[in-house]
Amino acid sequence: VKILTQNENSKLQAALVSNLKSAVTAAFLMLPESFSEEDLYMQIAGLSYSGDFRMVIGEDRSKVQNIVKPNVPHFQKLYSNILQDCPQVVYKHHLGRLEASIDKSPEGQFTQLMALPRTLQQKITSLVDPPGKNRDVEEILLQVAHDPDCGFVVHQG
Repeated sequence: VKILTQNENSKLQAALVSNLKSAVTAAFLMLPESFSEEDLYMQIAGLSYSGDFRMVIGEDRSKVQNIVKPNVPHFQKLYSNILQDCPQVVYKHHLGRLEASIDKSPEGQFTQLMALPRTLQQKITSLVDPPGKNRDVEEILLQVAHDPDCGFVVHQG
């Protein structure tokens, strides 16, 4: 993981933070109700490769694990401020680890789906809504939130 030097450009800084938050939100939707800090970082790093066809043919299947395991301190530095602001995440100082419990109720998932970037929401919408139907994005995301395979749908987006 390479951390970019933060530029004085506030628009760039805001975009970088927004991207990190979006990655955390998407990972929360794809992970089970309880998971480890390493699981979170594996899911986030895996987002970068999920659409890469090389991961299916020929690429080292443990590539994401090979990236995350030696770089956990860098992931912690990169995501610590965002995770501290998440009510679902508790850092157990005495254990030296993060514990997370995500609300997997339809309401909890809908809230997280609504926090995803608009482009991802639109991709999810196009996956779920048959062509020719012009339903509202919120209506479709509410349907996805009730789907037991919500995380899989997000992953496909």
